Amino acid sequence: MRRKLNLLLCLLKLLVLKGQAPDTELWLFRIKTSKSGMTLEKPINITKREGYDNQPSFSPDSKKIFYVSFREDNQADIYQYDLRHRRTNAVTKTPISEYSPVLTADGKFITSVVVENDSSQCIHFINSLNGIHETKLDVDSVGYYTFLNQDTIVYYKLTEPHSLRYHIKSSSEDRWLGNFPSRAFKPISRNTLLYGLKDTSKIIFYTYNFLLRKAEKFATYPSLNEDFVWHPILGLVKSEGLQILYYDSLLQEWKILFDLSAFGLKKITRFDIDPKTNYLVVTDNL
Repeated sequence: MRRKLNLLLCLLKLLVLKGQAPDTELWLFRIKTSKSGMTLEKPINITKREGYDNQPSFSPDSKKIFYVSFREDNQADIYQYDLRHRRTNAVTKTPISEYSPVLTADGKFITSVVVENDSSQCIHFINSLNGIHETKLDVDSVGYYTFLNQDTIVYYKLTEPHSLRYHIKSSSEDRWLGNFPSRAFKPISRNTLLYGLKDTSKIIFYTYNFLLRKAEKFATYPSLNEDFVWHPILGLVKSEGLQILYYDSLLQEWKILFDLSAFGLKKITRFDIDPKTNYLVVTDNL
């Protein structure tokens, strides 16, 4: 079963690299918070076109959304959506493909997994003003990544089987954390990571303390849908079908945060909640 899963992941990766990515759209919702909880309102399809628009992330100031889009040249480029002016602009227009864009805390760079001309996949730092690739990290075969802090990068390595590793820039230390990871893994603090490991039917979520070098089981969910975020108040939040769920760690049970079935979407996968908890952006798989 695991061999079949890895083969499927590799085939999907090849389809994306050839520009045959699935048709996806990005929807933006306003989050309304009251004493009775959170609700969604004012849905906007911010892409509304045929083709691949995916991998959204909010800027640290909650003013922009960065995402990946395939256009006429069948290359993956980075676009940004301005929430205030409802305007979309291209950040990059290159012969190489950029994925998983995230704006750095200082706003100077966009980090991205870049598929280079020799098919290597590394993390690049792209100037957020002019889209120029300025530097890159000396780590190859990167599928997904997150920065735990300025010195530590956690990344999904396209090994066989796929693995989760971390790299410390100052010491060049590079270590294994687990096999068959979910494509999402998120920092809880500058020293603690939340990640998931998959088996044939479920994902087991773990926390890893980098100071203690210790992993602890956090939660389990009985499906292989692997997209989640860490919210400073809600904690672990994941997508499942047309629902956004959160894990109540005190009761040790999953609860529905948002149900998007009334908005006419097909299936949500990747999503993000802005740092101020004012907006939700989701990828709708058509």
